[in-house]
Amino acid sequence: MKRVREVIVVEGKYDAIRLKSAVDATVVQTDGFAIFRDREQLALLRRMAQTRGLLILTDSDGAGFVIRNFLGGSIPAEQVKHAYVPELCGKERRKKVGSKEGLLGVEGMENAVILEALRRAGATFEDEPDAAPVTGCGLTKADLYAAGLSGTPDSAARRQLLQTTLHLPQKMSANRLLDALNTAVTPAEYAAALQAVNARFPQDG
Repeated sequence: MKRVREVIVVEGKYDAIRLKSAVDATVVQTDGFAIFRDREQLALLRRMAQTRGLLILTDSDGAGFVIRNFLGGSIPAEQVKHAYVPELCGKERRKKVGSKEGLLGVEGMENAVILEALRRAGATFEDEPDAAPVTGCGLTKADLYAAGLSGTPDSAARRQLLQTTLHLPQKMSANRLLDALNTAVTPAEYAAALQAVNARFPQDG
């Protein structure tokens, strides 16, 4: 599976599931029009754009273009790439009724179509020879557990303090925090923030 450097932005959870079956990448969902009101999420996307770049992949219907245009106008153009799925008539299997415009969304696309859309947009595939090393903390779920940020009685409080220190959104699961640490935070920033967390919540041993 090809690994994509840019953070891929999609509309919903089923789009994210489809993307993760096609490529190895950090995928962030806007939850539709909710992104218009979620300042924390938009701030996080801006940080991710600075470090990795964003690749916007919304549906080809009117709503998808509204979201695409909003993000494109909120983030510097040089940090954004736009990928487009073709306008194919149809309905996703899980839906009883298709979209208002009768078009398949991102979740209804075959993996090969998604890969081609990403390639046409100029996605950086890290397994290709000219791909530069990626930046970020390079953390795993095991690292979060070892740091007391997941799987412990006070892990939620420790995560909240870490997120506050790093100016990250408060409503983040451990998995979403991991994505943010690996795309929008430097190792030095993480180490300093974790030190502050450990000072407030000392770990046993």
